[in-house]
Amino acid sequence: MKLTTMTQVTIDGVMQGNGHASDEERRNGFERGGWARGRGDAETHAFINRTYQRADAFLFGRRTYEIFAGSWGSLTERDVPGWEPVMRALNTRPKYVASTTLTDPAWPGTTVLSGDVAAAVRELKAETGGELQVHGSGALTRWLLENDLVDELTLLVVPVILGQGARLFPQTGPDLALDLVESRVDSKGVTIQVYRPAGRPQYAAA
Repeated sequence: MKLTTMTQVTIDGVMQGNGHASDEERRNGFERGGWARGRGDAETHAFINRTYQRADAFLFGRRTYEIFAGSWGSLTERDVPGWEPVMRALNTRPKYVASTTLTDPAWPGTTVLSGDVAAAVRELKAETGGELQVHGSGALTRWLLENDLVDELTLLVVPVILGQGARLFPQTGPDLALDLVESRVDSKGVTIQVYRPAGRPQYAAA
């Protein structure tokens, strides 16, 4: 399977609290949740639905898993008009969680990866199939990139600057070159950028 990630971010790189303002997303004093709601147009919604439909399995970090399980895992298709493909994919396909503390996941179809996560992910990637998808899960996404486990990275960039909140990439960290595979902008200014990791960047000589 190809490991792909999809993350909604602001212009200043914030990913925290994109869809709601739950207590979980108010950590560290963050109070600007829900910044991505209603931002994309119908084409962007269709792109997201198609992406979830392509998934053969999902991989989550602990925090994102609990948020998804508490929402997508407890609602019905009737509760999410327009997002039925996302609901069906998340509730019918295998889900994996990288966690050393989660022991009894309540969402059916969940497997906890608590040992050698890198080895477990490589085993999943070696299986035949389409995509092992990561949604949200910022810390996990950064770790996967650092360990050369990501095949494709999709960013949905919402035209807003928050000035606070957890960012997808830290102020200091490993460097990575990216090849642009696809880019589009919707009628509401949301850009979709699909990248493939391409090793380390080249820098000018001193």
